[in-house]
Amino acid sequence: MQSVALGVYIAEKTHNDIWLGLLTLAAWMPAIIGSPVGGVIADRFSRQRWIQANNLVMAITASALAAAELTHHLSLQLACYLAVIEGLCGSSSWAAWQSLLRDLVDKDEVLAAVSLSSAQFNLGRVVGPALAGVALGVGSTGWCFALNAASFVVVVVIFSFVRSPPRERVLTKVRVWAETVVGARVAWSVRGCRNPIIGVGVVALIASPFITLVPAMAVHTLHAGKVGTAWLVAAQGVGAVAGALTLPAVAKRTSRIVVLRGSLWTLAIAEGLYALAPNLALSVCALAVLGGAYVGSLTGLNTSVQLHAPAGERSRILALYTLSLSILYPLGATVQSAIATDVGVRAVTLAAALALALVLATVSLARSRFWAEIGSSPSEQVNLLAD
Repeated sequence: MQSVALGVYIAEKTHNDIWLGLLTLAAWMPAIIGSPVGGVIADRFSRQRWIQANNLVMAITASALAAAELTHHLSLQLACYLAVIEGLCGSSSWAAWQSLLRDLVDKDEVLAAVSLSSAQFNLGRVVGPALAGVALGVGSTGWCFALNAASFVVVVVIFSFVRSPPRERVLTKVRVWAETVVGARVAWSVRGCRNPIIGVGVVALIASPFITLVPAMAVHTLHAGKVGTAWLVAAQGVGAVAGALTLPAVAKRTSRIVVLRGSLWTLAIAEGLYALAPNLALSVCALAVLGGAYVGSLTGLNTSVQLHAPAGERSRILALYTLSLSILYPLGATVQSAIATDVGVRAVTLAAALALALVLATVSLARSRFWAEIGSSPSEQVNLLAD
């Protein structure tokens, strides 16, 4: 709801796509600090409590955003400042979210668990825009921000009931930089971790900015306004949920590498079709396919890291995965938003689709072992995946 409301607020207030990229930059770049620190803390202390603490701060920032809008004091600068705080807390807790998931399921359930996590997360892209449309229709963007603040409080309460197996306490002195370096060295030495971290960075830089540019596509290109924005965001969510719920079953019958490669190629093709779609209806259809392919790509890459990362460094390695996404996505979004201001959203999105297809073709021809190295280690007994 907040994403839709902020996108509409910026698109209507500025009529300048660069602000969409700047807001994305403000929300994601704090991960440079938040992800490494969060990874170190999540490997040492209670992951549940760390998630609760960060969500409490995010509830406060969302409340401030709502109060500013409802009292007519919201500005673009204030929205960016609050996005920095929320981005710092979100990135700090994300490694704990992901590594906690691996503590709650058996190894042969990791892909299904990551997919289910993606499904419930992306349900927000279905329900949220619909509720945002209602809230924007009968109220204002401030209502969306207030409901978002309440959702963080719900997370704080729910995690009071989450229980995970006890872990051995780390009693040595906390050294964030040194421990992050250790995690980075381990991640680089394990190709099943290194390749997905590189892969998600490439996807984030080239393909992910379509998410940031959805309001611009709806408002400026398709002339569909608030309703069009909500429809496009919801379409991506529907596709993501459908992909998250169906792709694990496909992976069991083939392999998760087949599903990952298929998702990445579908991502490139669907983004190209989305760029060329002449109207809202076809854009919605293309974005639904794009949403499924996008979640399939990120789920496949994330699962590889979950399976290959050693237990003692898992949170720090997952933090590096998140950092790769968190740095290159806003960078790509800012660059593509700036270019879109001059050449249009369609041209930028089509160029991104062609660039991703070129990268995939190059990797497949010149570095074919990239995919095999993401697969499960030969020493592991893989029961759910036919690698």
